[in-house]
Amino acid sequence: MKGLKRILQYVFPRYTGQAILNFVFVGISTIAGLCSFTMVIPFLQVLFDQSIEAAPELVEFDWSIDSITSIFNYYLVSIIIKYGKVSALLFISVFVLIAIFFKTFFWFASKLVMVNLRYGIVRDLRNKLYQKVTQLSLGFYSNERKGDVISRMTNDVNEVEASVLKSLEIIFKDPVMLIMSLGVLIYMSPKLTLFVLVMLPISGGIVGRIGSSLRRTSTEVQSRLGSLLALIEETLGGLRIVKSFNAHDRVFSHFNGENQLFIRASKKMMRKRELATPLSEFLGSLILIIVLWFGGRLVLAGKGDLTSAQLIGYLVIFSQMISPAKQFIDAWYSIQKGLASSDRIDEILNAEITIHDCPNPKRINEFKSEIEYRNVAFKYTNDLVLKDINLTIKKGQTIALVGQSGSGKSTMVDLLPRFYDVVGGQILVDGTDIRELKIADLRRLMGIVGQESILFNDTIFNNIAFGVEHATMEQVIEAAKIANAHDFIMETPEGYQSNIGDRGGKLSGGQRQRLSIARAILANPPIMILDEATSALDTESEKLVQDALFRLMENRTSIVIAHRLSTVVNADMICVLQDGEIIERGTHAELLALGGQYKKLHDIQSFA
Repeated sequence: MKGLKRILQYVFPRYTGQAILNFVFVGISTIAGLCSFTMVIPFLQVLFDQSIEAAPELVEFDWSIDSITSIFNYYLVSIIIKYGKVSALLFISVFVLIAIFFKTFFWFASKLVMVNLRYGIVRDLRNKLYQKVTQLSLGFYSNERKGDVISRMTNDVNEVEASVLKSLEIIFKDPVMLIMSLGVLIYMSPKLTLFVLVMLPISGGIVGRIGSSLRRTSTEVQSRLGSLLALIEETLGGLRIVKSFNAHDRVFSHFNGENQLFIRASKKMMRKRELATPLSEFLGSLILIIVLWFGGRLVLAGKGDLTSAQLIGYLVIFSQMISPAKQFIDAWYSIQKGLASSDRIDEILNAEITIHDCPNPKRINEFKSEIEYRNVAFKYTNDLVLKDINLTIKKGQTIALVGQSGSGKSTMVDLLPRFYDVVGGQILVDGTDIRELKIADLRRLMGIVGQESILFNDTIFNNIAFGVEHATMEQVIEAAKIANAHDFIMETPEGYQSNIGDRGGKLSGGQRQRLSIARAILANPPIMILDEATSALDTESEKLVQDALFRLMENRTSIVIAHRLSTVVNADMICVLQDGEIIERGTHAELLALGGQYKKLHDIQSFA
């Protein structure tokens, strides 16, 4: 029952109208089908010259089986009397043909409705996942492998569509057919139908037990697939290292091991899944044979409420229930497999968004005076990464953060745009705690250029104009010129319309970095965060990028993280971090005169 609720949550309330329409079409198709099957009884009665009970006069029509049967028999007997039995058989055949036409027409209509419903749900599910993935804080991904997240957004969604949503059609259609058919069987013979109902829970219990086992196995398969994709993603990302260290055999051995575990779990799952068809066919045949034996026994003993012709009609209708029952069992297996993927998807959809707007956030459209770190503390897990940070940055100042790796520099700037939230103290912009500001407004005040240039597999124009609506070519060119990027852009085959490849792979490191700077220049934020923007470049590229950075920082408030102290000698204030604390602060000259940690770092780099 819990699994059924999970399935129906995809349908209601958004697709309620289409679900109701499907029920209506399936109901009409089922009624028409039952009408065609029940024609076996009068056909046999006419063929074997058995008497047909008919009212002496036409009764008034109402929506009941007795009324419909009485009217049909009245016309059938009238045809036999007037035109003979051959004409009566033709009448029955035409009636069956009309019923089958309505059955197939409305069955097709229900299929069309289900196509729209299924793929509408798939679209919504992917949209929800993508939206949630972009909303979750960076901390969420420190505990997740990217390949596994990608697997959930692709393979698990596909599995839900192939297993769960495909089974929706059966869930909507077959119960309607089974219930209506069962109603007709109860009308025909309550005693025999009661015997059937005693048999069904036994087979249902067997199916349910195996289905639960299948779901557990399917969860393992999807988890193994996620690990496999994560390994592929890591290998492709580090292919240069794999080749340079001749580690092909090592990574292949790792991949082969993961692949073996995935295949083993997949084979186990498929063995259980393939059991559904033969099991359902055997159980269906077993029940049919038992019903045939029990019904025949009742007819021969004269204790039943059926004639021999009616028993055959009963068995025809009952046999038509076996196919949807088998499909329902197969669907149940598919659903159990698909719900394992649904569980993995829900882990993302139900993940808590830790960075979010407060109720009634304050709007901010400009940066007026200062940024203040007030007694700030932060930790990722257990140990504090930042401790009692106090720093005031006035508008227009350039503040440099230096120190050894792991001292907390990048963490400190990541707190400002609320990639993470402080665990102690406050960060204030113009006197307001940033947690009280609208996140979109806060981040719109800032531009970030990091050590790694984050570019997209798109054109140069679209990468520079990223995040800036309605940017013109003139504006993009102007930003590129300020970033020293225009010349190399014009040397590419298609200029600003050239595609730069995955993560800008068609460009050099310096070229990628200058595009990142051009993007920040076009956005024109009042606050710039530069996180070791030149540390990975050669001397010539560094000079071009550094010149572009100086232009970018003009008339802006800048926070610069640097390992190379030569790039920050002109900063208004340099803060030296060590073990999450600011241990020194001052200008370049003041810190050298102090003779502390900064001078030690400076002397090491000067000597190098």
